[in-house]
Amino acid sequence: MTDYLKILRLDYLDYSQRRIADSARCSRHTIRKVLEAASKANIHWPLDEDITNAELERILFPYKYQKISTYVEPGYPYIHRELANPGVTLTLLWEEYCRKRYESSRTPYMSTQLGDKYRRWARITKATMRIQHKPGDAIQVDWAGDTVPVYDSVTGAQSAAYLFVAVLPCSCYAYAKACDDMKTENWLNCHVHAFNYFGGVSKAAHLVQWDKNNF
Repeated sequence: MTDYLKILRLDYLDYSQRRIADSARCSRHTIRKVLEAASKANIHWPLDEDITNAELERILFPYKYQKISTYVEPGYPYIHRELANPGVTLTLLWEEYCRKRYESSRTPYMSTQLGDKYRRWARITKATMRIQHKPGDAIQVDWAGDTVPVYDSVTGAQSAAYLFVAVLPCSCYAYAKACDDMKTENWLNCHVHAFNYFGGVSKAAHLVQWDKNNF
């Protein structure tokens, strides 16, 4: 099997494609195909230590496995985009996936299998996002999706809370706080608490759309 890990690592180190081909013992055409597929899938070095060549191959070149497996791989980028929409869950997307597979007389993955595979795919592709940010360069903040229930420890009464989330994108270090509303006072106080929690202030703050399915 092609050493995809080595190819990505050497490309990260700015080796030429000729040197990568010599080191990985494959053609420059193969190197070019791997790097193009990795760029399209948003996969770059460094990766988590437990990622294997076999896993990378399934993501970079899924068509190789469609012919030898009775199962049909779901469209992970599509799942990832859809989960950002309010009310969309993995269960709903799995049901949609099953309907399409049955219509084409193919075998779908079970719900738990799809969930595990999606989370694995997301971890591999998201691992590359950390290198796009420098430490302390920015903080990403927003109110996360729908409200969450909060229960009074004495009376048991339930109330709705809004979840403020702040993340340092370089390390994925996160802070979250439940508030009774999303008014300016809470918004500013949450920023102060987040910076105190992180132990410093970033150069910039970016508003992003968080979804509760990401936590």
